[in-house]
Amino acid sequence: MSKRTADRLGDPLCRPTGGLLRPWVLSACLGLALLPPPAWAASPATGETAEPWSFKFTPSVYVESAQPKATDLNLRANRGDQTLWVGHYNRGSDFEQTRLGYEYTYKASFGQVVPSLQVASRGFAGASVTAQIGSESVWAIVGFGRTNLKPYYNLNFDPNDSVVLGLGVRPRQQTVLSAFMVVDDRLDTDQKVVHAVWREWFDGRRRLTLDLAWRQGRAVPGEPEIRGDAISVGFDYQDVFVRIVRDRKVNFTQSDQSRFALGVRF
Repeated sequence: MSKRTADRLGDPLCRPTGGLLRPWVLSACLGLALLPPPAWAASPATGETAEPWSFKFTPSVYVESAQPKATDLNLRANRGDQTLWVGHYNRGSDFEQTRLGYEYTYKASFGQVVPSLQVASRGFAGASVTAQIGSESVWAIVGFGRTNLKPYYNLNFDPNDSVVLGLGVRPRQQTVLSAFMVVDDRLDTDQKVVHAVWREWFDGRRRLTLDLAWRQGRAVPGEPEIRGDAISVGFDYQDVFVRIVRDRKVNFTQSDQSRFALGVRF
């Protein structure tokens, strides 16, 4: 499932590898075709300018107990209801992958629906749709995701071929609480990840995010079950943010991982 928009209050692009050219071209054309006019374009009827782009750049470092250190660079561009992102993950000579994605947030009287598309080198492609249904104070969370099962380093750390069910509440204006489960419904791995998330805003310029996760399941059918947990703490101050994660049995492996990210919005 894709991570959500470059919210307002995270690579330098790498050479495409593994036959990525056609998916990149197709996805880029799709994204450009769906984008509204550029920010500098004024409406001839009203003279109003379009909403400007906002960006979020996130460099991350991943340190694991059973893998070499890895880095990820991610750039997201957001305007209105549309988001584009490009990123590159590198784990030395072991594995690297470049990705490109697009998502659209459709807002309706019942909530919102967010379809998302992503392609990556090594032939990977995936899509998901997530919906929030309810009121501004209480809403249900439902989602569905599918990939073509090509090689992919899972930066979501949840099953991608999955269904999502959960609930969100806003007990007061500056506080959002949510709990949801991501369940593999395709590969017979019995993978389940449960998240409990708390977001707290302070004076409009600072935000604290705490995400607790518990996982159980198998890397592949027939293997012993793996159980692990993760804690993620993020803090935003105006346009700068930091995120620290400790993840045991990351991506249903025997490896424990620490993740560090320091990013900026502009």
